[in-house]
Amino acid sequence: MAGSTEMASLEESFRKFAIYGDTKATGQEMNGKNWAKLCKDCKVTDGKSVTSTDVDIVFSKVKGKTARVINYEEFKKALEELAPKRFKDKSKEEAYEAICQLVAGKEPINVGVTKAKAVGAVERLTDTSKYTGSHKERFDESGKGKGKSGRENIVDTSGYVSAYKNAGTYDAKVKK
Repeated sequence: MAGSTEMASLEESFRKFAIYGDTKATGQEMNGKNWAKLCKDCKVTDGKSVTSTDVDIVFSKVKGKTARVINYEEFKKALEELAPKRFKDKSKEEAYEAICQLVAGKEPINVGVTKAKAVGAVERLTDTSKYTGSHKERFDESGKGKGKSGRENIVDTSGYVSAYKNAGTYDAKVKK
């Protein structure tokens, strides 16, 4: 059948897809969602001869009666089931090798992952050097926040009478 290096890369692909999206997964077992993702990402499903329904049916066939996941051996059986359906013009062995080549060495594709970008209005909101008014006083030149001293005017309340504020400023106000 297929070479040992191809089988190793097939098992590596199985493990990568098995742990995809699950932080607790060990890579020994694959659930139905990840099996469907593997078939879609590796172009096993083509929309004509192999559909997502076929993929789900094959998964249900190879897994145990009460099981919700498949192991590597069941994964290989599932590929054997799908191979003749995907490659109708080839023999069963050739179809299995062809489907193994489709899957071998592949990794899950992250679709729809957003990247951070600073354009337009977002740039003005995140760049502290462009702040105006009282907000400008909340940050130093490097853009680091000043904390409470930047938010509030702290008044010196150390006078000899409770209502007397800004001690030591009387002489500056009244010039003799």
